[in-house]
Order: sequence, then structure tokens, then C-alpha cells
Amino acid sequence: MGEDMINIMSILKEVNIVSMTVKVLLAMILGGSLGLERGIKNRPAGFRTYMLVCLGATLVMSTNQYVYQTFGVSDPTRLGAQVVSGIGFLGAGTIMVTKRNQIKGLTTAAGLWAVACLGLAIGIGFYSGALIGGLAIFFANTVLHTLDDKIRNKGMLIDIYVEFKNISHISGFLAFLHKNNLEVKDMSINKAQIPGDEHVALIMTLDNPRRMPHDEVMNILSRGEGIQYIEDL
Repeated sequence: MGEDMINIMSILKEVNIVSMTVKVLLAMILGGSLGLERGIKNRPAGFRTYMLVCLGATLVMSTNQYVYQTFGVSDPTRLGAQVVSGIGFLGAGTIMVTKRNQIKGLTTAAGLWAVACLGLAIGIGFYSGALIGGLAIFFANTVLHTLDDKIRNKGMLIDIYVEFKNISHISGFLAFLHKNNLEVKDMSINKAQIPGDEHVALIMTLDNPRRMPHDEVMNILSRGEGIQYIEDL
């Protein structure tokens, strides 16, 4: 039994029709599963994108292995190295800065890079590393997402977007922050996003030394005078 397992693993680590079938299926299953989680959360890159990235990286690494074994030339890691660096262009396309200076898509971009590395592991036949790595990436995107939200919700710094009826209410709001032990760390003034509206908007980073939950802080801030709209960024 042990010898049969060794023979099977030997076949799977070579470039042949059996190993390529296993590699392609594994890349589609692992990449698609990770992309499905992103797609459910309505992120820029989802099910098919993750699957194609993982599948493409697998084919690149397998092609590199085939060239090396068949012709005895080329560096067996050269094409893989190009995937690791080149995937950054695709990842950068998922990162967006909104009108309210929010940065969106960082986790999706990091996930694309990680799933490309996952494909390289599958392509070279490092199945145990691919399976363990795939589970770790899925764990980070799901279980640790909840933990990350809890950490952020109780953090000392909170970013807010707030619109006022007119600029005269800003000084009163700053005094209101001081009264509630909230210190302004950074602030920028913008025009409100509503077309034709003369309201003024602030994007602020506040210090929350008492570590109040962010929803509690937002509840307090919403009572400020002259506030038209307020949002936790």
C-alpha cells in the first residue's frame, strides 16, 4: 500500500495527462472556492476571476516544468517568478479610492496574489502545500474577517465622514468632540457629494481613548448640531 502511494505521488509530480488533469481540477476547485467567498461579499474579483488566476498560474508552472524536463533547458522557477511579480497589475486594478477617501479592494488584491501563489504550488506538484495554503487563505478571508471587524470596532482611531448644513456648524462640532473626549487627529474639508447642494463635508480621523465601540461613538456624534449626514468609514 505504501509503495503504491509512492508510485502515485511520483506520477502526479511528473508532467503527464494524469497529473495535469489533477492539477487543473485542483486549481479550479481551490481557486473557485476562494473566489466564491469574495463574490458573496460583492467584491471586484470573484468566483471566475480567482479560478482563472489560480488555473493560469498552475498552467504556467506546469509549462515551465515541462520545458525543463523535456528539453533540459530553462530555469524551472523562471516563469513562476514572473507570475508572482506580474499578478500585481491585476491586483492593483481591484484597489479603488472612493470620493470619501476610502480605500477598497486591498483584501481582494492580496487574495489574487495569494491564489496565484497557490496555483504555482499546484503547478509544480506541491499538493500538500497547496491544500494547506488554500485552507489557510480561506480561513483568513472568512473566520479572521469577523475578528478583524471586532478589532477595528474597538480600536482607538475611527474615521468618519460628516456633512453639515453649512460651514458655521463646524466649530460647534469640534467643541462637541472635545466635550465627549474625542480628539481630532486628521481632518480635510470637502464639498458635499449631493449635486447642487451647498453643504460642507468633513473627513476626520478621531482618537477614541476610551475605546468605545464605533457604533456607540457614531450614536453620540449623530447628536451633534447641524449634522446632515454622518458615516463611519
